[in-house]
Amino acid sequence: MEKVVYNKVTPELIEQFKNIIPGKVHTSGDINDDYSHDEMPIYGKGMPDVVIEATTTEDIAAIVKLCYENSIPVIPRGAGTGLTGAAVAIHGGVMIDMSKMNKILSYDMENFVVHVQAGVLLNDLAEDALKQGLLYPPDPGEKFATLGGNVSTNAGGMRAVKYGCTRDYVRAMTVVLPTGEIVKLGATVSKTSTGYSLLNLMIGSEGTLGIITDLTLKLIPAPKETISLIIPYENLEDCIATVPKFFMAHLQPQALEFMEKEIVLSSERYLGKSVFPQQLEGIDIGAYLLVTFDGNSMEELEEITEAASEVVLEAGAIDVLVADTPAKKKDAWAARSSFLEAIEAETKLLDECDVVVPVNQIARYLTFVKSLEDKYDFKIKSFGHAGDGNLHIYECANDMDEEEFKKQVHEFMSTIYKEAAACGGLISGEHGIGHGKVNYLADFAGETSMRLMRDIKQVFDPKMILNPGKVCYKL
Repeated sequence: MEKVVYNKVTPELIEQFKNIIPGKVHTSGDINDDYSHDEMPIYGKGMPDVVIEATTTEDIAAIVKLCYENSIPVIPRGAGTGLTGAAVAIHGGVMIDMSKMNKILSYDMENFVVHVQAGVLLNDLAEDALKQGLLYPPDPGEKFATLGGNVSTNAGGMRAVKYGCTRDYVRAMTVVLPTGEIVKLGATVSKTSTGYSLLNLMIGSEGTLGIITDLTLKLIPAPKETISLIIPYENLEDCIATVPKFFMAHLQPQALEFMEKEIVLSSERYLGKSVFPQQLEGIDIGAYLLVTFDGNSMEELEEITEAASEVVLEAGAIDVLVADTPAKKKDAWAARSSFLEAIEAETKLLDECDVVVPVNQIARYLTFVKSLEDKYDFKIKSFGHAGDGNLHIYECANDMDEEEFKKQVHEFMSTIYKEAAACGGLISGEHGIGHGKVNYLADFAGETSMRLMRDIKQVFDPKMILNPGKVCYKL
């Protein structure tokens, strides 16, 4: 593939942008520095030449068509909460801010779908759907990401163990292609065998194949009751080894999370509230499971709780603490949802990976990861979705030189990605590849798979203008 040469954004082109969307075009001095990075600044900054606040699909199409004709990079961006540099303008160009396209357009109560613009926040849809008696099951930890961003990375989250990932809830979408053409993919149906699934190709493509502007998403009736269990263990190995036993016992948790003691303490310091016990029966707690079950009645959930308690106590849990009131459940899950913010508050240098391994390999894999900690000058903090094997492993340092930190982290990640492959896993479960993980994907996937991905990219985007340098195409 020949190296692509991009043109600069000219004053004349900026005037054309302003004619399309008056008052929504911002240039150099007016662009907030927040647009130069996402939530993982370690991957570097890249300031766009122009930021355009999108309002309609047609306006986006007109902007993208101009950029295509003039060989200008285009970067779609939602809330900027990504962790891999996927929405960063590493080569300048035009950034299209989707956050103002934030309307919940309509509910179809007979087909259990909702039609939304791509800039709607996950939290806003979740709350609004509940008012209709409905549940949007995908539940990533970052509640203030956009739905377009969630779809672009196929975000999973805490309820994926029971309900699946974002991909399982996307029925249809409108997309602006890199040429400026508008296409509608999918339909309000539950199954299809109608040619290649372009809809599923777009899901998880991280804004490299098209710009998603609206979505039709599947909903389900909201469960009537939920109950959460905090289950402490003396060590992480026993904690993780319990996970497959839930499924063997025919238990179906809505969420099944694991966390080490250190990350819990960080979260509680951040929130200023203690929720998880640090010691029980004279035993120091080393790790926890946080489990939620849902059902139609509290009586049903009490029976499930009794069965789950027998399973975990036999497997080495120290106790089972029941969060059965709204306040207790809120506190427990607030602590879990604040892990990243807590780490960021206490850490100067930070990087992260979200490998996914088979559930029965979690204990082996985390034992291997922890065995490496003494080799490096940074701390390792881990938590994740125990129910589906998606593990969040953070590298944290406060007193290291940044270049040395990056060097050591690169060696560490290369090692643990190889081990993930040996366990039958993959290098990302939900955060994606973006810019920061491109080299790791190339090493992991192999040349044939990378060639196929690059060829797909070129078919959709012949001039390579859309979110360049991400996923499979290195500049």
